[in-house]
Amino acid sequence: MATEIVQLLVQSAGSWLFEGTRSGLSDREWMALRFLALANRLSRTPTALAGFLGTTRSGVSQITATLLDKGLVVRKPSAEDKRSITLCVTGEGKKLLERDPINALRDQIVALEGSDRSRLRDTLRHVLVGLDVAERRHHTDVCGQCVFLVESGEGKDLHFKCRLFRKSIAPKETSQLCTYFEGRS
Repeated sequence: MATEIVQLLVQSAGSWLFEGTRSGLSDREWMALRFLALANRLSRTPTALAGFLGTTRSGVSQITATLLDKGLVVRKPSAEDKRSITLCVTGEGKKLLERDPINALRDQIVALEGSDRSRLRDTLRHVLVGLDVAERRHHTDVCGQCVFLVESGEGKDLHFKCRLFRKSIAPKETSQLCTYFEGRS
């Protein structure tokens, strides 16, 4: 059964791993654009993007240059560190993501029963954590599930802070991706 599951995952990968380009982007450029659209502000840096894609800073530089040239992302000075930059998806980039090749797979997952979606998510998360540990890679996941996220207050006075960066986190960022994620035990 494990081999069958792996083969099914490989078949589904055809929606995000492909030769050549789709809508003018390579699969790696699509991956970068998707990530930047879903990442919190602390993870929208070239270094974090390199870690997520499993490539070098030089590789990310080439990918970013393409996205910049096409007007899909812009560089902005980081609010936290003036020496670094934040990569932000533009309105044009958001429009292109509406035609993302991976949306067909997402739509099939949305069509599943809620409990099946939850089981699939939890199972895939467990598998990916195991792979990251085996490969000694750092795991990327949703900020709100991270051990570094601290919540204080209630209602309108609810505040979030990242203990790793010692920075406040906006409530909407807690549902975004973070490349510095550390799971709760």
